Amino acid sequence: MTLPQPLLKLEQVSRRRAGRPAVEALSLALERGQVLGLLGINGAGKSTTLAMIAGALAPERGRVLLDGQELAEHPSLARRLVGWLPERAPLWQELTVGEHLDAHGRLRGLDGKALGQARARMLEHLELAPLERRLAGVLSQGQRQRLGLACALLHQPALLVLDEPGNALDPLQLAALRALIREQAAAGTAVILSTHVLTEVTAVCDRVAILHEGTLRHEGMLAKDDHAALERRFFGIATARAAA
Repeated sequence: MTLPQPLLKLEQVSRRRAGRPAVEALSLALERGQVLGLLGINGAGKSTTLAMIAGALAPERGRVLLDGQELAEHPSLARRLVGWLPERAPLWQELTVGEHLDAHGRLRGLDGKALGQARARMLEHLELAPLERRLAGVLSQGQRQRLGLACALLHQPALLVLDEPGNALDPLQLAALRALIREQAAAGTAVILSTHVLTEVTAVCDRVAILHEGTLRHEGMLAKDDHAALERRFFGIATARAAA
């Protein structure tokens, strides 16, 4: 019996930032419909890892494979298959919410009826319709985050990559985000949720990977009642160097 091919596979990926190792020999795999929590303290290498997955950075060593193809050889794969929300949503201050969706849709190859339908779907799904004509420059941080998420989801990506998506969201918006992640996973989308907040991982993820100082210290399935065990492991890893 042939096992299903992972949608995403990292093979011994390494990258330096400012002359120092940011990610070192990282290997991970993710299948469609899985939600992976990428957990680590600030500076652990999470954002660098996500940027390599999204095609914004190239690994110096190792390979990133999307749907069985190496991203370095097929860079258009990231544009087609990945929806990426960085920690700070990259928005143009002078464009409206609606104009952002139109621009991102065209960058993803959408036009005409397909773009109009995707635009309407995101305006409704992320509760952005009342803000459609508002400039991004006057949005609150929470509104900006929702717009960034709408842009990432617009083309219905196979892989959704979220870097600290709960930042600036109020409790109701955070609950809506969790529901959206579960909904995407149920529809077959693979999701990576990068965070330093344990409760975000245990609330929506079925797998967890802990990064520390650029290396993978733990990876495995996550049971819904594993919060205490995960907390002990996470803080044990995070504090081990300080105690050494």
